[in-house]
Amino acid sequence: MKPARQLRLPFPPGPPAPRERSGLEQDLMAFREFDRKTAQDVAEFWPEAGAPVDVPVYVNEFWTSRQRAAHSLHEVSYRACFKPQLPRFFITRLTAPGERVYDPFMGRGTTLLEAALLGRKASGCDASPLSGVLAAPRLAPPAQEDVARRLQEIPLEAGGEGPEDLLAFYHPDTLGGICALRSYLLAREKSGTLDAVDAWIRMVALNRLTGHSPGFLSVYTLPPNQAVSAQAQRKINLQRGQTPPRRDLRKILLKKSAALLKDCDEAARAALRRAAPVLLTGDAASTPGIRPGSVRLVVTSPPFLDVVDYAADNWLRCWFLGVDPDAIHISLLRKLPDWQAKMTEVFRELRRVLAPGGHVAFEVGEVRGGKIRLEDAVVPAALRAGLEPVLILINSQKFTKTANCWGVDNNLKGTNTNRVVLLRKPSARTGPPRAPAVSSSP
Repeated sequence: MKPARQLRLPFPPGPPAPRERSGLEQDLMAFREFDRKTAQDVAEFWPEAGAPVDVPVYVNEFWTSRQRAAHSLHEVSYRACFKPQLPRFFITRLTAPGERVYDPFMGRGTTLLEAALLGRKASGCDASPLSGVLAAPRLAPPAQEDVARRLQEIPLEAGGEGPEDLLAFYHPDTLGGICALRSYLLAREKSGTLDAVDAWIRMVALNRLTGHSPGFLSVYTLPPNQAVSAQAQRKINLQRGQTPPRRDLRKILLKKSAALLKDCDEAARAALRRAAPVLLTGDAASTPGIRPGSVRLVVTSPPFLDVVDYAADNWLRCWFLGVDPDAIHISLLRKLPDWQAKMTEVFRELRRVLAPGGHVAFEVGEVRGGKIRLEDAVVPAALRAGLEPVLILINSQKFTKTANCWGVDNNLKGTNTNRVVLLRKPSARTGPPRAPAVSSSP
């Protein structure tokens, strides 16, 4: 029985067989921004039925590994998010200003925000309501003076009762201020008076709830993209000999707000106003709120099997928002066939919303110690859905032995890689999809 995918090694200096390269492929081969040559080969996929499908593979450092090398509005924390340079790479090459870019697993909204800043329309969907709370305010940011004025108006000194477990994270006075802010925001939302400034303050507060420095509201804890349990935090406090210090809630929120707004000049604000964002909460496989054929490019990163438990990571943020984390239905698929079947459903929906000739940049990664490479499941799922594979791009920031970029050696040594499967909806020019080559079973 043929394997799902074979990679021809070693990487030759050119394509393994004569064929016409697209403009994007020529760009990838000529790419030298970080003084490294692009390596190229072909991955041969063997579907369950039919002829093999060859997909070219390109490996280089295509975008920077440096932190904070993008617009200041991106600087919010969220688990398992990619750098803004990833969507920028594809948006600038595969779309024109005014065209719509979509992310069906939008997370903190990186793709949407980068698309908007580049003069494109922006759409997103996510199963978690936290995504919209994080993304929407940054697509319509208020002025810093309005934020300062509103924070003075909110009666934070009134305090409020919070769960006793939260005292593992917060000084009693700090927790009182957080509870007062939470009560104010929930009341405004319930009454329908929550405005753009309130939404911005809520977003900033979510990003300051827990962290590892005095710039956060909590005592020292794990990095700011997740919250450990109260029991785990008590153990951290005991091990470090620490107690939660009193924090100045207004000062911390104002400082983070100013940092986010640092790059918001009039040009950026004008671009954001033209973005006409569409934000949905729900299943990426069913998005009737997005018109057929309205999307030119999809850039996304799906949930990776059971690698991230979003509900467990975001329990504290859910409490602040008044959201039941158990009511958020995020797929936590532990078996690869189940994950592949779900992605096939998503790809069918993406084919519906894509314009003919439109692309999907689908970022995946190795899971379970490198034993599973999700691109092996992505290509067959895309073919079943009527999308055609264009290429696989591997972005590697530590470019040593080229062959290892496809394997796991570099990742075990701390290398930062992205693995992107680029797909396309066929048009009259590109011809019909090759879906008949794949059997109907996932």
